[in-house]
This record gives sequence, structure tokens and C-alpha cells, in this order.
Amino acid sequence: MRPLKMSTSLRPALLAVLIIAPSVSFADPQPNAPQVDAKAWILMDYDSGKVLTESHADDRLDPASLTKMMTSYVVGQALKSGKIKSTDRVTIGQDAWATGNPKLRGSSVMFLKPGSQVSVADLNRGIVIQSGNDACIALADYVAGSQDTFIGLMNNYSQKLGLTNTHFTTVHGLDEPGQYSTARDMALIGQALIRDVPEEYALNKEKEFSFNNIRQPNRNRLLWSSSLNVDGIKTGYTSGAGNNLVASATAGNMRLISVVLGASTDAIRFRESEKLLNWGFQNFETLSPIKAGKPFVQTRVWFGESKQVALGVMDNASVTVPKGQVNALKADYTLSQTQLSAPLTKGQVVGQVNFQINGKVVDQKPLVVLEEVKEGGLFSRLVDYIWLHISSLFAKWF
Repeated sequence: MRPLKMSTSLRPALLAVLIIAPSVSFADPQPNAPQVDAKAWILMDYDSGKVLTESHADDRLDPASLTKMMTSYVVGQALKSGKIKSTDRVTIGQDAWATGNPKLRGSSVMFLKPGSQVSVADLNRGIVIQSGNDACIALADYVAGSQDTFIGLMNNYSQKLGLTNTHFTTVHGLDEPGQYSTARDMALIGQALIRDVPEEYALNKEKEFSFNNIRQPNRNRLLWSSSLNVDGIKTGYTSGAGNNLVASATAGNMRLISVVLGASTDAIRFRESEKLLNWGFQNFETLSPIKAGKPFVQTRVWFGESKQVALGVMDNASVTVPKGQVNALKADYTLSQTQLSAPLTKGQVVGQVNFQINGKVVDQKPLVVLEEVKEGGLFSRLVDYIWLHISSLFAKWF
């Protein structure tokens, strides 16, 4: 089918074109990525989900205390749903007592005492800011009744988020057989924390927390960076995992998430994370040219109560491109069928929006129906059937 140009006021640099069953090629024109001194790493734009650089991003590695990101996510969801409240008082069990639990000895804790009552708010800060393994146990017991049940919630959320290379066996991340994740999955957990439980994520930017007159600083030293606006997320270290760090920073309207796994020293994980984030902000920019729920195009519907339907995107269609190439960005769309027929439901995916630079596709987003179209009456459907039949005859003749 010959491309049909559509008149749309998306933005001056973007052009909407209808193409049925196209041949799509992807291009990724980007600056040379930095080399990173670690086992695995990834740099992802938060809004678009675009991976700017990666290496061994799907290798299964020990997450160490990065596990607490999922622990925090589960707690955040429990707070969000009203299952627990920040003001709830939690009675600390023997298993959350560092002195009495051999697994916790020598690890990071907030020094909980068995039998004492501590607020959910304090335990939550103990997890996020102090990386307290004892706090993880105490909140897991309170939220789910046991660590095992809480771990089940962690893995269920992992599946819902589409994390295919992550499995948790602890609530805190201390070395345990069968526990693993990847740089890519950790970036996605970070993205989910920021998107789904923003109040929980906001704890990550707090630089210190005092409990029982013991002051502990946040272990993420990038919060003090003079060159970056870092507001999270998590450090991790065990002898088996090495030095891990997931970090997120903003510059203007852009947010990036970096993951560095298996660095050989504490200093290297911070240096390499800072390198990745600075490179990303210096070389890329993110824009959202198509807004959620706003019509991108109107197109013909057959056999429906309405003859036209608005198509667009369910979420803001954010696109990350190399700096200086925004004006070259164009958009067209492809339908998955040669015609749209009623009934159509709101949110139904009917194609793709293709973002292109110099004729090469750099990103795609699902094209969805923005408004329901019910099936038309018998006479209306008969008329459409006749018109389609006539149109097919003309197509054969010409």
C-alpha cells in the first residue's frame, strides 16, 4: 500500500504517516559509550526505558543488598494499599536481633532489640537509609507474617514486573544459594520504585537516619555528588557479590538509572556510576512528543456506531535521542491490520507508533484505541460491507 500522509499537529518536527505491514529497520546512532570497570552494567532512561549502554546486563549475579530495593517496593505497596501504616508499632522478634541471629553478625543493622516496639516509619528508614538487615526481617514478619511469605511476595512482584532473570531467597540480600538478579532487572526494579511507590522512593534521598541515638549515614555517597543531582537508590556488598550500586539522577526533565554490579572496590562502584550518569546527561535528551490520552491520528472504523476513531498512546510516549537530533525526529504509525473493524475497546492495541531519525526507527510505542467503538446496527454494517466489497473490486481492477 502506498503511504498515506496524515495531517496532524503533533509538533513541527514530527510527521504522521500510515504504513501497513512495513519493513522496519532499527538504528541506534549514539556517541561512543564509556568503558566501565565492573562485571556488568547498564544505563537506562527512566521515562522512555531506552537503554543507552550496557554490558553483560543479563548475566545472573548476586544482588547483595540491592535485594532491599524489592523489599522496599513490597513495603511501599503495602503502605500504598493501606495494609500497613507508617504509625503502626512493630514488636521486634528474636530473628531480627543481630546478637541472637548468627546470619546478621557483622552485617549492616539498625541495632533492634527483641521485644521492643518500633514504628513502621523507623523500620522503613532503617531499610532504605541504613541498609539494616534486622529491619528487613522485622518488617517482613509484620507485613507478611513470616520471611518466607514475604519472599513469596517479592518474587510475585518480580514476575508482574517482567523480571525474567531475578529470584530472591532472602529479604535482605545476604549471601544465599539460589538468589540472583541482573543489571537489567535491577534497573527495572528501580524504575518501578520511582513510578509505582514514589513516597517510598523519596526516602532514598535522605542522607542520614538516627535510631536509639545511633546515627548512620546513607551508604549511597553519590547523594553528596557536586556534579550530579542524585536522589537514590541503593548500594550492595557481600564477599560473593562484590560492590554493587544502583543510582538514579535527574537533570532538567530527564532522569537516568545506572546499575554497576561486581566492582572490585567501594570507590570504583561510585566512580563508574558517576561516569555513566554524566555521559548519559551529556550526550542524550528525552522528550515526550505524544501525550497519554491525546489523539495522535483519527482513522476509519468499519461496522461501528462511529465511522472514525482516535488512536494514541496510553502513557506518555517518551523518546530518548542523541543530543542535536531532536529536530530530525519524525513519527509514523503502523496498523496491525489493513482495516479497523468494530467493536473496539478503549486501550486495545491496534498497531505501533514508530519514531524515526533519518528514516531509521529508533523507538516504538504501542498504538491504542482511545475511545470505545461499539458495533453498529444491521443496516450500517450492511452498508459498510457493500463499500468494502466495492473497494476490493476496484483494488483488483486498478
